[in-house]
Amino acid sequence: MSTDETKPKRLSLWGVLKEIFNWYPSHYPSAEKKLLFKLDVSILVFACLCFFVKFLDQTNISNAYVSGLKEDFELYGNELNYFNVCYYTAYVVFQVPGMLLMSRPKLARWLLLTLEILWGIVTFAQSRVTNVHQLFAARFLVGMLEAPVFAGTHFILGSWYSGPELFKRAGTWFVCNPLGSMVSGYLQAAAYTNLSGVGGMPGWRWLFIIDGIFTIPVALLGFVIFPGIPDSPRPFFLTESDTDLAKQRLEKARIRRPERLGRDVFLHTLKRWHIWVFVFCYIYPSSYMNLWLKEEGYSVQQINTLPTVTFAITIVASWLGTTLASIYPSWTIYTLVEGSCMFATICMIVWDIPKGLKFFAWYLFGVSGCASPILYSTVNTIVKDDSEERALIMLGLTELLDGAKGGQSL
Repeated sequence: MSTDETKPKRLSLWGVLKEIFNWYPSHYPSAEKKLLFKLDVSILVFACLCFFVKFLDQTNISNAYVSGLKEDFELYGNELNYFNVCYYTAYVVFQVPGMLLMSRPKLARWLLLTLEILWGIVTFAQSRVTNVHQLFAARFLVGMLEAPVFAGTHFILGSWYSGPELFKRAGTWFVCNPLGSMVSGYLQAAAYTNLSGVGGMPGWRWLFIIDGIFTIPVALLGFVIFPGIPDSPRPFFLTESDTDLAKQRLEKARIRRPERLGRDVFLHTLKRWHIWVFVFCYIYPSSYMNLWLKEEGYSVQQINTLPTVTFAITIVASWLGTTLASIYPSWTIYTLVEGSCMFATICMIVWDIPKGLKFFAWYLFGVSGCASPILYSTVNTIVKDDSEERALIMLGLTELLDGAKGGQSL
């Protein structure tokens, strides 16, 4: 079994390119390569699809708002901000119980799938709302049901993978965040152009229907292929020797398996340095480019498609930056990313700058895509000896980020 988790040093450019795509190292035994492949086509595939539809269903409200919802409901105040407040309030509050439940072996395999079916139903329901208060309630429910997805998936990835293999998978998984947001913009532009008036409904209502059609099948697929964590009930495609090997990999990598939850877990976590350092390292920009474009008088199609350039940049940054962090010291990549975001933020603060520079700053925020998977993968690697502390730190990272997003909306 492989135990080498050190990062390659002083690689040539060709060596770096080879390492980027080296997902199944030649020194791994054949049984371990086979296990990794099974995990990639089950955990990683489902995690990517789940994350993709999560961000479809999370960001569709902004696309709908600038594509007719605002005018249909006569919303000329801060209602879009209030939609986001409803979502993130529920997201923050329900992350705590959701994440702790996700760390339990018997629940880890089924909880996420059940929640996804439920938020898919709520997504469908948003297409039939008749007033803004119903939409506030629906956004709260979507936030509540999606709460454990982000940190929970990071926790599950860190329960199967370790070292460089974890960084590469986390980067690939995180690509589906901007991909979902990007596709949401294109879907709304297409719905506005081709479905407005079909069935007597405006295009923005069709967006919720289309997103729901994406969501439910992904959840049903998860019931077949998603294995939870190594101590969860074994799915049909993993043999007993596979799960034994997975547990041996955890032991070799010194990743401790989940134990009983209690008050001591919280006290122990607060006494260690990890949570205090990692939580305050998490800086992630939020963009309202579509609102700026609407104010500037761009067309509905442009409002929905121009911001997708940011998401395209995020896709490349998420995958490439996180993969490079498995080869080079992760702090160097993270520092470069945050420096770029700082420059873009300064441009936004000054604001009175040429329009071309403003577009550049909006798009530069896209490089922040790799910050999250790098930081979470680092937590998975450094705090691998304590599963409960690892879960709580990831929870703290997400709580701080989404609490800030909710506060930003007020």
